[in-house]
Amino acid sequence: MSDREGHSGGGAPTDEDLSLPKATVAKMIAELLPNDVVCAKETRDLVIECCVEFIHLISSEANEICEQENKKTIAPEHIISALTRLGFTTFAPEVENVLKDHKQQQKDREKKVSKFEQSGLTEEELLAKQEELFAASRAKFQSGQ
Repeated sequence: MSDREGHSGGGAPTDEDLSLPKATVAKMIAELLPNDVVCAKETRDLVIECCVEFIHLISSEANEICEQENKKTIAPEHIISALTRLGFTTFAPEVENVLKDHKQQQKDREKKVSKFEQSGLTEEELLAKQEELFAASRAKFQSGQ
């Protein structure tokens, strides 16, 4: 028996179990193709296999770099180094940009948490203010109808 991701029960997934979500890949392909071009299911499956192989190649190389540095965790820098080592230097700037965006999003999330903490209000007080705003908004909406 296998789960939704195609993994057989128990133990680590085998190479045959590794895949990407077909619907997500199909959506990405459709977004990249002109409107008058469609992609056959076999082509989508081949793209998925290529992506999985690419990820395996990059992660294996990054793991080697990680081991050479006596590290136990693959860091983003290891992935960028692996791309360069394997001749995918043109990918490195885009990966660095995505990493930069990701780090900024994490900082933004942390700021939102700290804004709550900095408000000096309890959760109950904030909820009461929110309810007041909702009530005012409902009243304004209803009076406009």
